[in-house]
Amino acid sequence: GIDLALALIEDDCGHDISLKVAQRMVLYLRRPGNQSQFSNLLLQQVSSKKPIQEIQQWILANLKGNLNVEVLAEKVSMSPRNFARVFLTETGISPAKYVENARLESSKRYLEESALSLDEISQKCGFVSADTMRKVFLRKMGITPSQYRNVFGNSNFK
Repeated sequence: GIDLALALIEDDCGHDISLKVAQRMVLYLRRPGNQSQFSNLLLQQVSSKKPIQEIQQWILANLKGNLNVEVLAEKVSMSPRNFARVFLTETGISPAKYVENARLESSKRYLEESALSLDEISQKCGFVSADTMRKVFLRKMGITPSQYRNVFGNSNFK
């Protein structure tokens, strides 16, 4: 219902207003159908350009795949250099950082809501290995995935 309401606001009032409403409600403006709510990624979803909005959604739906600049640029029919420049201008971060943040958010969700092993989670989220995921957690969160799970995980899975 909330997604429908935001879509109607966007149709009636435009993208900027619907984004502000979503931010006020701490919601993801338009989440992909197979993804949970990613409210932390909302801050990065500020593009008014449809191709960038669409590639952001595609990234979230395809975290396991190869998401390098060449692949992403091809999806939106741009050269890699131009795509990287436009993405950075529109979102404030590079495509690589966006992908890394999306993978981090997805892995956090798995750690909170599942009993999957770190290897399984890293694979589902597109990290090269559990060690790579661990390094990203340490750099961005200051804790390991295991520590994150201990603090935020569902006690039914511990």
